[in-house]
Formats: sequence, C-alpha cells, structure tokens
Amino acid sequence: MDLNSLLETTVTGLGYELVDVELSPRGRTIRVFIDAPGKEGGIDVEDCAKVSNQLTRLFEVENIDYDRLEISSPGMDRVVKKAVDFERFAGEQIQIKLRIPQNNRRNFQGELLGHTDGKVGLRLEKEDVELEFNNIEKARLVPRFD
Repeated sequence: MDLNSLLETTVTGLGYELVDVELSPRGRTIRVFIDAPGKEGGIDVEDCAKVSNQLTRLFEVENIDYDRLEISSPGMDRVVKKAVDFERFAGEQIQIKLRIPQNNRRNFQGELLGHTDGKVGLRLEKEDVELEFNNIEKARLVPRFD
C-alpha cells in the first residue's frame, strides 16, 4: 500500500478528512493536513495529537522511514483538490491555477460556483467561466476577514 492510501485509510478511520499530504524533497518530513467538517471550531491540538500518535505507530509497523511528522489543520486558505470539495465550498472565493492556459490565462480568482460534469464553475468580475477539473494544477480558498 502506498503512503497516500495508508494515510487516507488511517485518517478517515479516525473520523477525520485527509485534505493534503506534503513530502519534503527527500521525503524526510511528512506534513499531513486534516479536517473535521462536522466539528464546531475545526481541528484543534488534541485532534492533531491523536492523528500524530496513530500515524507514528503505523509508520513504525509499516517501516516507513522519516525524520519528522507534522499534523495540521488545512488553514483558512485551504487547498481544494477533490471534486466534492469544489461542491462543498461553492459560494467561497477561490484562486485557481491551471496546468494548461485557457484563453491565454492560467490564474483565476473569483467565486466558486461548484463542480458539474468534470467542470468547475467560477464567477469572475465580468463573466462566469468553466474550467476543466482535470486541468487544475492548484486551487486554494481565499480567506475572508470581515
């Protein structure tokens, strides 16, 4: 089982959502971003400690070599990767970077309209656009400070 599958299975088994995984260039640091969508107030220190303890034991059993394990909430500018997340965060402001330019543009920022039939809808200042889900390189929510 590869690392991502192992993390997904373990984190969801503990009742959390695996948002993202980052590996340092040599794989010596593993950063795991988790969320608890139904939890009031989001992820706290106890949640991170619980996941960290479980993954530490799991990595020992699975002989996964690393120097440092970091567990964190996704933050206010969370990464949006999965199709269901593009639905979940509809109505939020988002920044999207494409792999291949669309109409000579790779960077977009606007209101997320959702995900349908492999396309992500985005409301810009002057128009609505549809972006191919498979062409999205990176997407992050834009925090609001009201």
